[in-house]
Amino acid sequence: MKDKKMLLPMINPKAAGIDIGSRMHVVAVDQNTDNVRSFGVYTKVHHDIISYLNLHGITTVAMESTGSYWQSLFSDFQRSCFEVILTFGSQTKNVKGKKTDVIDAIWIQKLDLVFIQEVFYLMI
Repeated sequence: MKDKKMLLPMINPKAAGIDIGSRMHVVAVDQNTDNVRSFGVYTKVHHDIISYLNLHGITTVAMESTGSYWQSLFSDFQRSCFEVILTFGSQTKNVKGKKTDVIDAIWIQKLDLVFIQEVFYLMI
């Protein structure tokens, strides 16, 4: 008997997922690995990430709350009028197969596409 896959409805088609790291941030704007890009972590690079997301019509960003690395990027996204969703490492740790930053970013993007998650706001 073939395994049946359950298709989940797309709730938020303008969603991106970001795997936050200490050396790079990996950004997925869809489920195609060709559209996954890596960016540096310094504040001056945040504008490049925001431009890339705007180019793809992204309005919501889901990102891992890894250490303190997410905080300045989170604030810059809010200033740029993105809706920001924080995910936790536990939401990506059980992904099947070899775990990579690209796979994590795509998984976070998928979570943002199909699930309604709580939106966090920081006072900036």
